[in-house]
Amino acid sequence: MFNPLTRPALAAGLRLAGLLFSAALLGSAWPHPAAAQTGDDVVVQARDAFRKKDRAALANARMAINQARHPLAMWVEYWELSNRLPEAQQAELEGFDARWPGTYVEDRLRNDWLLELGKRRDWANLRTEYARFRMNDDREVTCYALVGQFLEGKDVRAAARAAWLAQKDIDDGCVLLSRTLYEAKVFDADDVWPVARLAVENNRPRVARAAVSLLSPALGAAVGELFDNPVRFLARKPPGTPKTSHELALLALMRMAANDPEYAAGQLDSTWGQKLPVALTATAWAQVGKQAALKLLPQAPHFARRAWLFWDAAALPSVAPPWSDELLAWHARAALRQPASEKDRWTLLERSIDAMSPAEQRDATWVYWRARALTATAAPGAEGDADRLAARHALESIAPQMSFYGKLASEELGGRPLMPTLPAPQTATEREAARAQPGLVRGLQMIGLGLRGEGIREWNYSLRGMSDRELLAAAQWACEREVYDRCINTSERARTEVDVTLRYPMPFREQMVGRAREAGLDPAVLYGLIRQESRFVTDVRSNVGASGLMQLMPATARWTARKIGLDFRPEQVTDRDVNLRLGSAYFKRVLDDFGGSLPLATAAYNAGPGRPRRWRESPAVMEPAAWAESIPFNETRDYVKKVLSNSVYYAALLGGPPPAAAATGSAPSGPVAAPSPGTTLKARLGPPIGMREPAPGPSDRDLP
Repeated sequence: MFNPLTRPALAAGLRLAGLLFSAALLGSAWPHPAAAQTGDDVVVQARDAFRKKDRAALANARMAINQARHPLAMWVEYWELSNRLPEAQQAELEGFDARWPGTYVEDRLRNDWLLELGKRRDWANLRTEYARFRMNDDREVTCYALVGQFLEGKDVRAAARAAWLAQKDIDDGCVLLSRTLYEAKVFDADDVWPVARLAVENNRPRVARAAVSLLSPALGAAVGELFDNPVRFLARKPPGTPKTSHELALLALMRMAANDPEYAAGQLDSTWGQKLPVALTATAWAQVGKQAALKLLPQAPHFARRAWLFWDAAALPSVAPPWSDELLAWHARAALRQPASEKDRWTLLERSIDAMSPAEQRDATWVYWRARALTATAAPGAEGDADRLAARHALESIAPQMSFYGKLASEELGGRPLMPTLPAPQTATEREAARAQPGLVRGLQMIGLGLRGEGIREWNYSLRGMSDRELLAAAQWACEREVYDRCINTSERARTEVDVTLRYPMPFREQMVGRAREAGLDPAVLYGLIRQESRFVTDVRSNVGASGLMQLMPATARWTARKIGLDFRPEQVTDRDVNLRLGSAYFKRVLDDFGGSLPLATAAYNAGPGRPRRWRESPAVMEPAAWAESIPFNETRDYVKKVLSNSVYYAALLGGPPPAAAATGSAPSGPVAAPSPGTTLKARLGPPIGMREPAPGPSDRDLP
């Protein structure tokens, strides 16, 4: 007969037996002895097994982690189930949802499962799961959901067209959506060609070919030919009806312009400008203008104006042309590289901005430059007062923004960027609430285990729906834990309550200021650069091999170490002080090489010194803000603007709160010191930029 007094011992024995069984399983899957493993070890090794698609190891890990009742068990379950998702059944997913409701991995697995259901054409389960999908940010899932809704009889044309135009590469969901709606005659050729044009403009040959293949396989093959050799394609008569032939010729001219805009312009002038309908000729010139602007050719504004002349000749001046916001932005940038005294510069700039979508027009970039155009072209005296007033109101609308153009707008209005008043300090209740949020706890735990990508996704998902005060409490906790990238990114989500000590933390202040001064740099610039490079994550490594706080490439680190006489070993590149010493010394050499120009030097630090030397070549000198906006690399353009903007705030903070407050966000509430006149953004942008040699002084033409 069973003796209840023996239950504790029996339970302990069963637990031991279970652990021994798990150990036996783990021993065959992992290189370390199971007895030496902790739950954290299992999580890290399970992630590695997931990447290797090792089913046996994942199954063993799932058993072990569940027995250990580890707080990250859900991740191991997610990896294990994700690895065999094509064979999974709806019941398994529902079981996972029941065990981990409301978590990031529950919704992440739902995202994966929705894609699988779409591939299976399981519309009933897809409809049910899609209604529960909280992130709802996967374009292919959206395409599948729209197919399901269409099959139910719903009108999805507008949403489907938007999803199709947003397609970046071929995927089953959006291909199925376009084919289904085309076969049902909801879409027609007038829907196909805009998708093909946008795909060619963005160099997405598979998307363009798939779109045109809806009309016929032969036409899809023709798109492949024009991508391969547009000159040869145009030398033959493009196939199809006159309309089809014209559309294919336009695609070929677009492809030609991407390779050689001047040659494409010659083709339009000599032949195709007369063969195409006027509206298509206008679009061809618009594409030539964009590609010339990307290559910083001086003819770019002329090509853009040709586009507008043909558009007006088509009797369509009151209709917005079917050109992408990206294309119109490059027309505007082409105008910015012209001399400021040229009236045509401002006319082209203003017309390009006015043709953008309403959302793009509201971007601070174009609000600022349109206001400048209005001011520059306003008639003298009372006649131009309305334009000048409209420009002022536009600048006032963006001046409060903590951004590059917000600061420029404020300075254009005669003021200086002011630091926001610090919010009231976090209460103990607010701080404890953040520390008790399970997703934030898991996010920091994952980051601590070296699983930074997974930890960031947990953390960010947990911020959804938080108030500004909750966001600031979470940001402050991240700063205190020295997870500065989460501190910065979380604090930036707050809108009405802005804590600049969290948005612009100053860790390692003694070392940072010391190394900056040793190199002859402004510490505010060094802080601004590192905030953009690494978010103060000391051991971060980029996909291309850049490492540490200042994201040094191996060759750059070796070159700089030789220059400053440092005995350097490659493994030292992530050492905080070594990285700071090398990075600041290198940046000072770059700055000297570009005559002290911060815009040129920051561009060189990001894209290499050779490119900014080419980018500054222009028939006329440019104001630095216009030069920065015309940088042809999206990443570098954004980088330059943010580093300089960051440096303005850091200049103020370095003279404001004490180091401890700046590092942790614990500064008392109240106003923070405003920047001194020498720290305005315009002062940091420096003198006009143009085709000139560096100022006399140290120069390293062999800069890596």
